[in-house]
Amino acid sequence: MNIIGINYFYHDSAACVVRDGKLIIALEEERLTRKKHTSAFPTSAITRCLQEAKLSRSDIDAIAISAKPELDWHRRLGYCLRHLPRSLKLLKYELGLYYGKRRELESWLSALWPNPFDRPKIHFVPHHLAHAAGTFFVSPYDSAAIMSVDGSGEWASSMLGRGEGTTVDTFSSSYFPMSLGSVYEAVTQFCGFQNCYDEGKTMGLAPLGDHTVYKDAVEKILNVNEDGTIHVDLSYFNYQFWEDDLCSEKFFEVFGHPRARNKGEFKSNHLNTAAAFQHVLEERCLQLADIMKKKTGEKYLIIAGGVGLNSVMNGRVVRESGFDDIYVMPAAGDNGTAIGAAYYVHNGLMGHPRSFVHRDPYVGTEYSNEFISNLIDECKLRAEYCEDIEEVTARYLQEGSIVGWFQGKMEVGPRALGNRSILANPTLSHMKDKINAEVKHREAFRPFAPSAIVEEKDTFFDLRVEAPFMLKVCNVREDAKSRLPAVTHVDGTARLQTVRKDVNPRFYNLISAFGRLSGTPVLLNTSFNIMGEPIVEHPIDAIRCFFSTGLDVLVLGNHLIRKEQGSGDGSTPELNALAS
Repeated sequence: MNIIGINYFYHDSAACVVRDGKLIIALEEERLTRKKHTSAFPTSAITRCLQEAKLSRSDIDAIAISAKPELDWHRRLGYCLRHLPRSLKLLKYELGLYYGKRRELESWLSALWPNPFDRPKIHFVPHHLAHAAGTFFVSPYDSAAIMSVDGSGEWASSMLGRGEGTTVDTFSSSYFPMSLGSVYEAVTQFCGFQNCYDEGKTMGLAPLGDHTVYKDAVEKILNVNEDGTIHVDLSYFNYQFWEDDLCSEKFFEVFGHPRARNKGEFKSNHLNTAAAFQHVLEERCLQLADIMKKKTGEKYLIIAGGVGLNSVMNGRVVRESGFDDIYVMPAAGDNGTAIGAAYYVHNGLMGHPRSFVHRDPYVGTEYSNEFISNLIDECKLRAEYCEDIEEVTARYLQEGSIVGWFQGKMEVGPRALGNRSILANPTLSHMKDKINAEVKHREAFRPFAPSAIVEEKDTFFDLRVEAPFMLKVCNVREDAKSRLPAVTHVDGTARLQTVRKDVNPRFYNLISAFGRLSGTPVLLNTSFNIMGEPIVEHPIDAIRCFFSTGLDVLVLGNHLIRKEQGSGDGSTPELNALAS
């Protein structure tokens, strides 16, 4: 049984292959096309998934699409018509989803199966079922409470429920424009960032402000009802009409002038607004978790949807909700709905017993040492082949080098988890500013995450559970803050990744080797890319990033390249030809 999962109705297009209940490969379209957060039909990702899984079109038994265009269609259309002419842009968007996205799918289907009667069965899975049920079905829990929260999908903006075995029951849903995710997008724009793109920056900015300044005002705007539905005072916003300015004049009267897009200084009102909305988002999600804890009595909670990428919120849920632990898929946003839709079809609709736990995020493409060696020769680069690559790399890290680390299968989701990572020594106080300025080319306030071997997490971090996907922010222990200045945020927290040897032995061994040299088995870990670009997928992407940034060392498999041994800025004719 081969199922293709596809997400493309919203942002972060992606595809996957599930074979007999096992996730064979999952790829985000952006990694291949180099267009970050693309919503284009994932032709490249699907093609590559089929190649890697060694499938022909005749091998495909079902196609799972992570949206159901006709769901709540009359509600969506009625809303748009009632609010014309302000809602004209939203109406065009909804019509595009209903008709345009279907045409994209039909075009792809016709290319592979010109005869419609030869096509595999196509399942349109409601967006929040793909988020919530799909996440539950790949979680380690036999039963759990479920909370899915995002901007909106079809028309729903949240879903609360419970999963057991291969069934999921929905208790309540909220609908656009009553949306925690949409409010956070509006605040992201207010802070001068790109909405539906840079929400992580808003989360990182929040600790620089004082949430108490605007706390009372925000609490009046954003509320949760007793049944778990969301209520927003829409007089503060324009997002409900899809206007260019997502916040209304009333918002500016309370919170001050917005920051200019990607420029201008951060003023106190920007910092305090980010802090207040982040704090109240956490409080409202804790309310939702409390409702689900009381309603279900479950020990575990599933968190899905784009808001599930808010790792600060997740950390508070772990600490304060009363649940033993939470599970958040590594691709908690729309990219993960490709996986979720496939598993909803496999387990939920077809009734196959659950047999797969998504504990290994390394489900992408892979390049062999032989391939890398040939590529290095073609690019006329000098490289050293190291059998003990972990030990050698650890020495460079200990000496203060910034390392591009390219290994094994690529991670799925927005977090680099040790296979497509930029790594550095977290004990050096200058390292955060150096990487932000010279490598990532991004805002100075943005923090970096630590990766620690799981056996040592309690030595440095106050987190009672594991965090394999870097989606649970925790406090850095007081006596460890001075040892980890480059990964401790201004509020004393860190977005920790715990690393198990059985999941990623090479990355585990590297951290351990660094620990033996430094006495600190923790590494600074950030995604292998620069701001505005997707994480590198191909060795060529890694080589280009290496020569265009302040990286000191590049490790591709067992091959190590030092910049002083390379070819200038990397713009050789051979490299340009390969890149094109």
